[in-house]
Amino acid sequence: MTRLNDLALSAYGRPLADLSNQQACSMLQDLVKERSAALAPTAGKRRLYYISAEFLLGKLLTNNLINLGLYEDVKAQLEDAGLSLSEVEECEVEPSLGNGGLGRLAACFLDSIATLGLPGDGIGLNYHFGLFRQKFVQNQQLALPDAWLGEEDVLVGGREAFQVPFADFTVTSKLYTIDVLGYGRKTKNRLRLFDLVGVDDTLVPHDSIEFDKREVRRNLTLFLYPDDSDEDGRLLRVYQQYFMVSNAAQLILAEAVERGSNLHDLADYAVVQINDTHPTMVIPELIRLLEEEHDMAFDEAVNIVSRMVAYTNHTILAEALEKWPLAFIERVSPQIAAIIRKLDARIAKNYDDPAVQIIQDGVVHMAHLAIHYGISVNGVAALHTKILEESELSSFYRIYPEKFNNKTNGITFRRWVMGCNPPLAHLLDTTLGSEWRTTGDLTGLLDHADDQDVLSALADVKADAKGRMRAFMLENQGAHIPEDAIIDVQVKRIHEYKRQQMLALYIIWKYLDIKNGNVPPRPITIVFGGKAAPAYTIAQDIIHLILTLSTWIANDPDVAPHLQVLMVENYNVTAAEHLIPAADISEQISLASKEASGTSNMKFMLNGAVTLCTLDGANVEIADLVGEGNIYTFGASSEEVERLYAEGSYDARSYYRRPGIKLLVDFMTNPHFIAMGSAERLRRLHDDVAGKDWFMALLDLEEYIQVKEAVYRDFEDRGAWARKELVNIAHAGTFSSDRTIAQYNGDIWHLG
Repeated sequence: MTRLNDLALSAYGRPLADLSNQQACSMLQDLVKERSAALAPTAGKRRLYYISAEFLLGKLLTNNLINLGLYEDVKAQLEDAGLSLSEVEECEVEPSLGNGGLGRLAACFLDSIATLGLPGDGIGLNYHFGLFRQKFVQNQQLALPDAWLGEEDVLVGGREAFQVPFADFTVTSKLYTIDVLGYGRKTKNRLRLFDLVGVDDTLVPHDSIEFDKREVRRNLTLFLYPDDSDEDGRLLRVYQQYFMVSNAAQLILAEAVERGSNLHDLADYAVVQINDTHPTMVIPELIRLLEEEHDMAFDEAVNIVSRMVAYTNHTILAEALEKWPLAFIERVSPQIAAIIRKLDARIAKNYDDPAVQIIQDGVVHMAHLAIHYGISVNGVAALHTKILEESELSSFYRIYPEKFNNKTNGITFRRWVMGCNPPLAHLLDTTLGSEWRTTGDLTGLLDHADDQDVLSALADVKADAKGRMRAFMLENQGAHIPEDAIIDVQVKRIHEYKRQQMLALYIIWKYLDIKNGNVPPRPITIVFGGKAAPAYTIAQDIIHLILTLSTWIANDPDVAPHLQVLMVENYNVTAAEHLIPAADISEQISLASKEASGTSNMKFMLNGAVTLCTLDGANVEIADLVGEGNIYTFGASSEEVERLYAEGSYDARSYYRRPGIKLLVDFMTNPHFIAMGSAERLRRLHDDVAGKDWFMALLDLEEYIQVKEAVYRDFEDRGAWARKELVNIAHAGTFSSDRTIAQYNGDIWHLG
C-alpha cells in the first residue's frame, strides 16, 4: 500500500496530518484514478451494453477504495494523521445523473457486473444539471439547477465521439467515462456518458430550471427528464432519447468490429439491456445503421437486432409505459419513423389483436416495440412479473411466453453495508467470517438469533448509526433528533401510488392522539425524503402537507417532545447512506400491485430495519423469507385492488365520510392549520383525497393506523425487536444484486 504521507508530501509539500479534508479527498481520488487506469477492461467476445436514462451513482471514493482493497488501510492511515475518511468523503461531489430507484438500481447493477467479472458497460447521458436540486422555501419544493460538474467531478476523457443526424441538423457528441471497479477484481468496466458538443449551460438561470426547450442544438444534455408538460418538452425528450441511443448504437457497432465482428454475426459480439422504455429507439437505430451505413438487407438487420436486445419493465403504471406520437419521432428522425412503420407493418401482418400493435392511432408504444423485437422481457419482482404476464402484458405473454421471465431486483453490499455501515460489516465479519462479502450469504446469523452477545452488539451498531444520522441531520438541516427516538423512514420519489399522503394522514392521527393525552413511551421521529416532478402538482402538494405538518408539530409544545416530522432536503445517495442504517422502521406502503419491486425495502432490511408494508412488489418476497412476526403487513391484496380498478367500484367519498377518516382528511383545511400553509395546495390535496384518491390511501388507512400502532408497541420489547432485526439481516442476502446479475447473465446475456 502506498504511504499516504508520501503522497501528501509529493502533491502538496506537507505531511498528511496538515492537509485539509478537500486536499485529502483530491489526493485519494487521484490515487483511485491511478490504480484504476492500470486495470484492463474486462475482456470477452460478447459484451453487454446496459443502456439507461439514469445512473444514480452516489459518491464513489469509499466504494472504489473498498473494491480496490484499499479501504481499511486508507482509513487507518487517515486516522493516524487525525483525519476521518467519512469527513474527507464529504468533500466529494455527488454526480447528478439519476433520480430514484431506476437510477440506483442501474448503479448497483454496474457494480455487480464488474464484481462478477462480466464484460459489460453502462451507457447514458452526461446531464449538466441532473434532475434538479431540491430546496424548501415556505414549506414548498423549489427546483434549482444542480450544477455538479467542475474541476472535482469524476469524469475522464471528453473526446469527440459520433455524429448524430436529426431531421434538420446534425450534432456531434463527446464521450466521457467513469471507471467501474469490481470488488477484488483485477479488471474494470466503464460507464460511458455521452454529452453534446456545443451544449450551453448559460441557457439555464442559476435560480430556476426553466430554459428554452426549442434550442435543441444547445440544450440536449442539460437536464434529466426535462419538463414534459408542454409539447416543446415532450419533443425534447424524444430528441434526447434518440441522441442517447444513436450514440449507443454507433459505439456498439464500432466496438464489435474492433473485436472482430463482421456485423452479420453482431449478436455474437453484443447484447443490449434496455433499462425501462427510455432507450427503446436503440432497436430501430441499430437497424438503420446496419442497413444504411453497412449495406445490410433490412430483413437481416431486423433478425440480428431481434436476437441481441432485452427489455426490463419497471412499471405497470400506464403513464410510465412511454408512448410517443409518431409525428414527434418523424420530426426528430424521419429515418427512425420509417423503420418503426415497417416494423409495425410486420406485426400487423402477423397479429390482428389491436392490443399488440406498435402504432395505435398515430402513437408509438415503446414497450410494444421492445417486446416484439427483443429476446427477453423481464419484470423486477415475482408479483410484478405475474401481473405483467396475467394482466398488463397478457396479450404479449400469449404470443411470446418464452420471452417473459422474472429478475427480482437487488442491491450491492459494497455500498449498502461495507460503505455506509462499517460497524455492521465488522459485526458480520466477527460473527460469520468475511465470506459474506463475496457470497452474500448471511443466513448463518440465524444461528445467533438467541445469542444475547450478538443481539447486544447489533443494538450497539444501530445506536452508532443513529448517532451518525443525528449528526448529519443537525449539520445539514439544523434538526435535533432525540437520542432515544424511534426512527421511522419513508424515502422514495414522491408519487401518489407510493402513498406518502397516507403516512401524512397517520401523522395527523398521531398528533391528535397525543393531544388527547396518549403520550408514546418514547419520542417518534418520522423522516421523509424524495423529490416531486416539477409538473406533478399533487406530488408537490403532498410535500407541502408534510412540511407544514412538520412546522405545525414542532410549534406545539404538547406534542413536539413526543412526535417529530422531518423531510430531508434534496434527498440523494449521501443522505440515504446516513438514514438507512439508522432506521428502525422501513415504510413500504405503496398500493398493492403498483410498485414493481422497490429497492429501498432491501437496503433497509439489510441494515436491520423492520418492514411495515403492503404486499406489493418485492415486499411479498421479503415477507416470505423473514416469516410472520418479523415483518408487519396490511392493506388490500393486489387481486382486490385490480378488481376495484377493473370494476371502477372504488368510492373514495364513502371512505371519506367515515368519521374517523373525515377528521383526518379535513385537518388539512382546518382554518388554523391552513393559515400556516398554502390554502390553494392544501385544499386541492384535500379535495383530491376526499373525492378521487386514485391510489386508494383511504382504503387502507384504518388498518394502517392499527398496524402502525402495533409496530410502535412491539418496539418497546427491545430484546424481541433486536431478534427481528437480526432475522431481517440474515435473509437479506437473497436481495444481493450479484445474485440478480448472475441470473440475468445465465438466462439472457450469456456472456460466458
